[in-house]
Parts: sequence; structure tokens; C-alpha cells
Amino acid sequence: MVRVPNVTHADAVAALRNPLSFIAARWTPKPGTVRRAALSALVMSVVIVVTGGAVRLTGSGLGCPTWPKCTADSLAPTGAMNFHSAIEFGNRMLTYVLCAAIGWAIIAARSEKPYRRSLTRLGWVQFWLVMSNAVLGGIVVLVGLNPYTVAAHFLLASALIAVATVMWQRTREGDGAPRPLVGGPVQQLVWFLVTASVLLIAVGTVVTGAGPHAGDSREVERMPLDWETVSKLHAVLAWIVVTLTFALWFILKAVDAPRSPLHRTRELFLILLSQGVIGYVQYFTNLPEALVGLHMLGSALVWIGVLRVLLAMRERPEPVADLPGPSAEVTVGTRA
Repeated sequence: MVRVPNVTHADAVAALRNPLSFIAARWTPKPGTVRRAALSALVMSVVIVVTGGAVRLTGSGLGCPTWPKCTADSLAPTGAMNFHSAIEFGNRMLTYVLCAAIGWAIIAARSEKPYRRSLTRLGWVQFWLVMSNAVLGGIVVLVGLNPYTVAAHFLLASALIAVATVMWQRTREGDGAPRPLVGGPVQQLVWFLVTASVLLIAVGTVVTGAGPHAGDSREVERMPLDWETVSKLHAVLAWIVVTLTFALWFILKAVDAPRSPLHRTRELFLILLSQGVIGYVQYFTNLPEALVGLHMLGSALVWIGVLRVLLAMRERPEPVADLPGPSAEVTVGTRA
């Protein structure tokens, strides 16, 4: 048995003043632990998007009619409330699970040796994005599921997924300066792909805001746009993203690019094809809730795939320390 050291008064004070430094001084996680912690935060950021979609698709958006409490008198649903209240409240509770996953990622990143400030900052950015989106989610409820606030709520969740993806990637890299693996024209094509993907996601929120799934069975304001026209624009943007992805894959094959960019592009292409099939099926079958929820999951996976393609276009090795040069040798000559 290993004896657990006693915690002194000085230790307790240090833990209260700076708990992260206190933990970091006593624990060094393995690199795999840090990677898994970052991945858990990414997974939970996707889960919260999917469960948020479930709230909308089951008409439970106002199951808890106020915020931050579920009712004016209770933090949790009361016995008189229905299953919509349980779904909405359950989604709110998952926010705490998401915060726990992000907190675990921050602690692991802070305790890694050597300390990587950039990694820890990415964890804190996720935390503050969650806090901001929690407040925005409360505003969504208080304004009766206004579609513009709902769209902003989803876009902020997409920003969270982006930061979580970058942190997960950075746990598998060094802190050296990024070195491009492809030429300038290919990098420009990738940025066109990222821009088109952002537009695709943004227009997707407009499709939702103008569509039939308002999030509650009561009369809810919708965006004053023709839903079918916006859906067709969304489909055009989707085909642009697919075309850019295929063009990128073809160019990477032609220039014999490294394996990582090629594989990430191929993975994105397959995700896009699956997402496209789901999108067209749901369109021609009058938007069944199950397919719409699956499409929301696909949207998150497409966004992650696009970001992984972008990050695969460069590498960040461990920084090389400056080594001292060989000392000058002094040759003492002898006179013949």
C-alpha cells in the first residue's frame, strides 16, 4: 500500500488559490490521456447539437417555459408537467456534462509536461463559448423560440465544435511553427472549401428557421421566406462543397500529396455523399423527424471533416532547440 500524503494547510490554501496549478504540480497525464480528454469535449459538443435538435423536432422547445429555472417556482420539471418538459430539461442538464468534459480537457492540458499554453487556451475558449451559448439558449426560450435567435444558437454551437476540433488536432501535434504540406494554390482551394461550408451551414439555419419544425406545438414565429427556395439554395451550396472537395481530392492525387491531406479529403467526400442522400430523402418525404435529426448529426460531422481537411494541409512538429555550435579549435603551430 502506498501511503497517501497528508494535505497541509498550505496545500489547501494553494488549491483554493489556483486549483489548476495545484493539480498540475502533482499530476502529469500521458499524451494519450490529453488526447482522449480533448476528444471527449469534441464528442459532447456534437451530442449537445443532436439533443438540441431532438428538443426542436419533438416540439419541446418551450417544455420549460422560462430560464434559468424550468418554471417560475421550480428548477426542475414538476409532476404536473409533461414529457416535453423532461426533454427540454434533460438537454439543459447535458450542458453540465459538456462543461465537465471541457473541464477535464482543460485540467489535462494544464497538467501536461511541458506546459502548452496554447492548448489550455483552446480549452478555455470552449468553456466561454458554452457559457455564452447557455445564456443565448435562455434568451431563445424567453423570446418564444424566435427563429433568428435559434439560428444564432446553432451557429455558436458550430463555433464550439470548430474550437474543439482544433484542440483535438493540436493534442497530436507539436508547438513548432506550422509547415505547409501543399502549395499555395491548393491552400487557396481549401479556404474556398471552408468558406463554402460556412455558407452551407448558415443557409441551413435559415432552412430550419423557415421550415415546418418550429420547436413547439404553439404558434411560433418563422422566418418570412419561401422554404422551398431556401432549401434549393442550400442544395446548390451543398453541391458546390461536394465539387470543391472532389476537385481538391483530384488535385492532391495529381501532385502526389502526402497521405494525411489525401485521406482527410476522401473522408470528407464520403461524409458529404452520405449527408446528401439523407438531405434529398428528407426533402422528398416531407421532413420526417428522424431523418432531420440524422441530418443535423451529419451537419456536425461535415463541419468537423472540413476543419480536419484544413488542418491536414500543414504539420506542426516539435520545436527544435537551438543547439550550441562546435567550439572553435585553436591550433597552436610550432616553428620549424
